[in-house]
Amino acid sequence: MTIGSHLEELYGLPAFTFPGPDVPAELPEAGTVAWRVTSDVYDADEEWEDAFARFCSAVDTTRVRALIVGAWKEAYDTAPTAVVESLLAARDRLPALRALFLGDIVFEECEISWIHQTDVSGLLAGFPELEEFSVRGGTGLGFSALRHDGLRKLTVETGGLPVGVVRGIGGSELPALEHLDLWLGTSWYGADSEASDLEPILSGARLPRLRHLALRNSEIQDEVAAAVAAAPVVARLDVLDLSMGTLSDEGAAALLAGQPLTHLTSLDLHHHYISEPLRRRIRETLEPAGVDVDLDPDDADENQDDDGTVHRYVAVGE
Repeated sequence: MTIGSHLEELYGLPAFTFPGPDVPAELPEAGTVAWRVTSDVYDADEEWEDAFARFCSAVDTTRVRALIVGAWKEAYDTAPTAVVESLLAARDRLPALRALFLGDIVFEECEISWIHQTDVSGLLAGFPELEEFSVRGGTGLGFSALRHDGLRKLTVETGGLPVGVVRGIGGSELPALEHLDLWLGTSWYGADSEASDLEPILSGARLPRLRHLALRNSEIQDEVAAAVAAAPVVARLDVLDLSMGTLSDEGAAALLAGQPLTHLTSLDLHHHYISEPLRRRIRETLEPAGVDVDLDPDDADENQDDDGTVHRYVAVGE
């Protein structure tokens, strides 16, 4: 699986790409779309910061509610330091900004694990009214423990999430957070956390309003599932997502043996390596209680040698 399409919406608003300097266009009302400001990764004629400066001149930024940062020049080798500096320099001009996505870059521009990132804590500190924040790419990504009273949704998409980011998020005070989505990834691309590093998140102590928890795309999905099975935060979740990883019978059995999950509205385990008997047990346990269970497709069959050896992969790596 690769990320082949740019965002179509953010914060419930349709995405609209701010046009290049030589492309005349009639612009929509500032508050009606999620604005995507982008450059080119290769041979960019215009730096991202220059495109953003044009955007700030052409659009009533005081009414902009959602902003998507697309590609920047040489994202495969260059962190978006100048991008972050430009955003922070313009924060007084963006008083209505409530959603920010950093790195809406598809594989044709730069593979997810090639995207260089930076410490994003300054953006959250600089925009205390943000309600949604997402970042794509794990190389060089940093996230220091912080407090943010407005953030409701946090998404980190990587092929390999550094342990420092996991610990920084776990150590943060996020009293309004309802939706947390972490793509943990694989050690091939920088993932170095263990299930124990998730304990501050799984305790729920700093996340009193969390209702949607996704810990996915992980090569240690069985260990994550075992930790989740006894996690205090699970009792108040509506949605649990352990998809896109290498979940096998071991992790599935741990979930079934752990605390009841019948209170969930949704359990997402798609892209898994669970045998048919365990899949049947999960469905028989949860679906009669009204839980929407996603167990498709069965990747064990797809990645099995003639001798029965199963090769397990996360959905998004490179």
